[in-house]
Amino acid sequence: MQHFEGTVTIQAPRAAAWAYLTDPYKVGQCAPGVESVEVVEGAQKFRAIVEIGFGSVKARFSGDGEFVELDAPNRATLKAHGNAPGSAVDVLSVMTLSDGPDGATHLHWTADITIRGTLASLAGRMMGSITKKLSAEFFNCFKKRIEA
Repeated sequence: MQHFEGTVTIQAPRAAAWAYLTDPYKVGQCAPGVESVEVVEGAQKFRAIVEIGFGSVKARFSGDGEFVELDAPNRATLKAHGNAPGSAVDVLSVMTLSDGPDGATHLHWTADITIRGTLASLAGRMMGSITKKLSAEFFNCFKKRIEA
């Protein structure tokens, strides 16, 4: 398992940031590599197909995600499991939102990611740089869509 975390300031009210971050369809529009999102139960469970590149190797994961804790508009916990040919990934992510200055929102996020199978050794070496790149792409898109 590898642990990642970061903090982002969003120039938008916390309720707006919360609504966006807990909507699987909206998150799917900004999350790099997402090919499709299908909500299967309320807005808490969903399926997705995501393609992620590990250097020259691309892996297409099909998986399920679920918000296992929603404490609006403060904290959300997401669990996801995906499979790719010969590999599997498990993710546990926590987002904590708090009020920032001038109506902004502070978002602190963590992600614990475990990859098993043929991609595990390759992903282990590259996971830090890949996670940094993908999270930056996601938050840039998210901020463009939500900041007025």
